[in-house]
Amino acid sequence: MSPAVFLSLPDLRCSLLFLVTWVLTPVTTEITSLDTENIDDILNNADVALVNFYADWCRFSQMLHPIFEEASNVIKEEYPNENQVVFARVDCDQHSDIAQRYRISKYPTLKLFRNGMMMKREYRGQRSVKALADYIRQQKSDPIQELHDLAEITTLDRSKRNIIGYFEQKDSENYRVFERVANILHDDCAFLAAFGAVSKPERYSGDNIIYKPPGHSAPDMVYLGSMTNFDGTYNWIQDKCVPLVREITFENGEELTEEGLPFLILFHMKEDTESLEIFQNEVARQLISEKGTINFLHADCDKFRHPLLHIQKTPADCPVIAIDSFRHMYVFGDFRDVLIPGKLKQFVFDLHSGKLHREFHHGPDPTDIAPGQEVQDVASSPPESSFQKLAPSEYRYTLLRDRDEL
Repeated sequence: MSPAVFLSLPDLRCSLLFLVTWVLTPVTTEITSLDTENIDDILNNADVALVNFYADWCRFSQMLHPIFEEASNVIKEEYPNENQVVFARVDCDQHSDIAQRYRISKYPTLKLFRNGMMMKREYRGQRSVKALADYIRQQKSDPIQELHDLAEITTLDRSKRNIIGYFEQKDSENYRVFERVANILHDDCAFLAAFGAVSKPERYSGDNIIYKPPGHSAPDMVYLGSMTNFDGTYNWIQDKCVPLVREITFENGEELTEEGLPFLILFHMKEDTESLEIFQNEVARQLISEKGTINFLHADCDKFRHPLLHIQKTPADCPVIAIDSFRHMYVFGDFRDVLIPGKLKQFVFDLHSGKLHREFHHGPDPTDIAPGQEVQDVASSPPESSFQKLAPSEYRYTLLRDRDEL
């Protein structure tokens, strides 16, 4: 029998302290540093990845580092598989090529990726451990509501854009593609799915996807492409979920402003759907070729009283059309003129050519003066941009560039 070993009181205390520390210390995870060699491999193999684009000299980046690390530790306990959720970071000073690739214009920027695909909306919420962890939990939740009875369709919220998939079985390539698209576009549309016997009445020609537009008057639209083709399915659903004319709110204002495109905005009363429909139709008819050079938006007159005051208007004057170039605001004139062929298109062209800016400062262009009419240099100052105030704040980010004047 081995003789007993007795520890001195100081040694015993040290041993107990070590044991307690070992038991109570949480497991910490290393934030993955991305570079040109590993970024594609890591992001492509991650179900969900949250990437912090930072600079060491940026004080906001410095403040975020410990919060980001602690949120990673919290999430790692809930999703231990290394490919379920990845918290990663990019030092933008060391890897400026990556920063340019993802168009980083401020530090820190938190972007979400799914299987290597960057999501349109970056994280703009509160910078706290709880907020970041809740955001990831939300991203990991199922974006598709399962229908157990087709009668549930009659109770859908028809103010939303609804995408419904009808599948023979859940374990199928058709559904996996649908699920991937839903994970990307769930902020823009409501996604629903029915399977087996429940979906059979709608599968007379096989699995299919339909789009139910907002309201009760517009007809359903059916996807006619290959359901196993991700790009085709994604492009069709995105076209339905992201309208040509989007609503601007205080919640999405920062995101829209950061896209860097001037705003063509219809201010209208919320219940005035007729003016909105006219504006949507004329934008589609006259300005579809300008998509990508200007953002087409509509705004609630009551909620956006302040921008209206900038152009000397009130909700009583609505509907009102205006352009905000992020330097100045320009008013279209009489809303009814939008129905004049080419009038709205010329308004946008005059912005891009600089004519709107010149005329506000110097009066009409000489080419617009009637023969014999005296040319006068009229000094004026156009109203300053109002929506520029919704852009990312210097009290929250280190901003890297300014926009050119229009």
